[in-house]
Amino acid sequence: MPKLFRPVTPGQRKLVQPSFDELAPSEKKIPKSLVEPKRRTNGRNHHGHITCRHKGGGHKKRYRLIDFKRDKENIPARVAAIEYDPNRSALIALLHYQDGEKRFILAPQGLKVGDSVRTSDEPPFQVGCCMKLKFMPLGSVIHNLEIEPGRGGKFIRSAGLSAQLLARSEGRATIRMPSGEVRTVNEDCRATFGALSNAEHNLRVVGKAGRSRWLGIRPTVRGTAMNPVDHPMGGGEGRGKGNHPQTPWAQFTKGYRTRSTKKSRKWIVKERR
Repeated sequence: MPKLFRPVTPGQRKLVQPSFDELAPSEKKIPKSLVEPKRRTNGRNHHGHITCRHKGGGHKKRYRLIDFKRDKENIPARVAAIEYDPNRSALIALLHYQDGEKRFILAPQGLKVGDSVRTSDEPPFQVGCCMKLKFMPLGSVIHNLEIEPGRGGKFIRSAGLSAQLLARSEGRATIRMPSGEVRTVNEDCRATFGALSNAEHNLRVVGKAGRSRWLGIRPTVRGTAMNPVDHPMGGGEGRGKGNHPQTPWAQFTKGYRTRSTKKSRKWIVKERR
């Protein structure tokens, strides 16, 4: 259940936050080898020009190095902690491998401190274990899926997401993605069993403008509130609804397909809903 607050202050009146029941932080500090400084760009490119609006400020963060490749084969690892990561919506798990190495992975739902996980081509098929698609049982629920073998997980990395392995044939595995799209992937690609943690993430309500600023999000002005010189939807008498919903650069925004025609649709079996 998400965490609700008694409205003792105006900012708590609508506030809804994830309960983080799965959190089990380590008693020791995060290993220094797994953390890097994170330099902010505030939405600016190398010229200092804003290329992504509404970014800036926010709390200082350090980047946690996540093992998306899961390439340490046949070495068992014990889950030492389930930690919060400010750089992503899902929680992360700290693994202590038998050979002494420590790594962070994305934490799936149901993974607990003390559990054992590994990367191998053999059972167990349990939550947190990693395996090539060709060795997984059909119908498996998976996350952190690779697009190309050995390149590390690229798909299904956000809180609460999961995909399903539907079929295999001729060296390709058919996957139903969280969007409803069905696509094929090389069956030598790795994925991890289970759905990702912190499924309540999409229920959160920020509650006040200040919390958005803590997150590094700056205010957004509606296009209809601008002048015609500033936005395609600006101007007009009263609260004119403008023309079609557009960006300031006149790109249609609701229902208009923006995917590049040069990109291959070769491996998409069925479009998303």
